Amino acid sequence: MRILIAEDDADTAKFVERGLGELGHNVIAVGNGMDALHLAISEEFDLLILDRMLPGIDGLSVVRRLRTAEVTAPVLLLTALGKIEDRVEGLDAGGDDYLIKPFAFSELAARVNALSRRPPPQATVTRLFATGIEMNLLSREVRRDGKIIPLQPREFQLLEELLRHVGEFVTRTMLLERVWDFHFDPQTKIVETHISRLRSKLNQGGLPDPIETVRGVGYRVRAK
Repeated sequence: MRILIAEDDADTAKFVERGLGELGHNVIAVGNGMDALHLAISEEFDLLILDRMLPGIDGLSVVRRLRTAEVTAPVLLLTALGKIEDRVEGLDAGGDDYLIKPFAFSELAARVNALSRRPPPQATVTRLFATGIEMNLLSREVRRDGKIIPLQPREFQLLEELLRHVGEFVTRTMLLERVWDFHFDPQTKIVETHISRLRSKLNQGGLPDPIETVRGVGYRVRAK
């Protein structure tokens, strides 16, 4: 792994750098928070090891700024502060693990290995696209070919469910459960009615229908 160490104590930095290097890791060490922040934002690292009490910018501030900048590499915080509230503060700032000084290198290596096994965080989806349709999940806005399509809440949920499964058929039962939270068949045309309303809004101006219906199978939005 490519690891960045930010530690202002030269002896500790050399100790950690040498040990991780012997384990086959590519290690870069800096002695202050500003350098750590710059490198972590401008370069790719698999893991960051940050001393909490760094000169210039302290370790917690570095972590907070990195998370704001959407740097998702796991962070192991090193500190002499061992109170529970100190550890909680470090984790709340965006750290992934906490190691109290003095520590045995074997424990640090074990924590590094554990962090390396964590799956990378998945990016949060905020927009869905298909056949000229764009859905903004944050602003709750839908456009087709750049034109805003006003939808009612259920219509929005229905289209969202279809767009999350572009190219796949979504059954009537699945829509009843996910959009209306019905775990039974209400014996109504509620799905069909809302699909019809959604189509009429999406297809204004003679645009081709993006929703395909296969009787007995379900509905899908075509990928293209």
